[in-house]
Amino acid sequence: MPPTYHTTEKVEREIFSRTDKAFIAELPRFTFNGRIVVVCGETDANKAIGALRTMNLVGFDTETRPSFRPGKGHQVALLQLSGKNVCFLFRLCRIGLPDCVVDFLSDERIRKIGLSLSDDFRALQRRRNFTPRGFIDLQNCAAELGIEDRSLQKLYANLFHRRISKSARLSNWEADVLSESQQIYAATDAFACIDLYEEMGRLKDQRNFVVVKDAAPMPS
Repeated sequence: MPPTYHTTEKVEREIFSRTDKAFIAELPRFTFNGRIVVVCGETDANKAIGALRTMNLVGFDTETRPSFRPGKGHQVALLQLSGKNVCFLFRLCRIGLPDCVVDFLSDERIRKIGLSLSDDFRALQRRRNFTPRGFIDLQNCAAELGIEDRSLQKLYANLFHRRISKSARLSNWEADVLSESQQIYAATDAFACIDLYEEMGRLKDQRNFVVVKDAAPMPS
């Protein structure tokens, strides 16, 4: 049974243990509205990492070209690293994993927030061996709050009542040029990790919420 937290103060709101697709489908869409920078060269990668090193929190995600043939896979094509106002999209299919990026991903002093990180780490380590440090997995944060449905889309719908579209997930991430919809999708996923981490931290600290079993569909 998921834990239920009560306080002597008025409960601010409910969060859900499970969040179904019917609830998510009726929510308004959320997208990242900051600046998106596509990084296609090592010089630009160094500049981007320099900017990221000034940030307190960095959202993290990766994308890989889907394979529709059994037994055939692709290397990770895109690395997304986002601050609150700018997201950098590193086209690893063009530049591999430069030293500056490896150093950043291995730096324990910088908090990097992601979801289901072990899969991302394995994919990145197929390109180049390194030891990831300074990472926080949102699945662990969600478990501490009693949340069972822990995909990015369901967590964001649960905590913010906004819908993150996944329509670009199976697009070609090795395309010559990333489309606007691909860029927005990729940046939104990385940025949302920061939103979720900060909100879950606030809930954990204040304890002014209650966990209920299921998200009900929105009223018509």
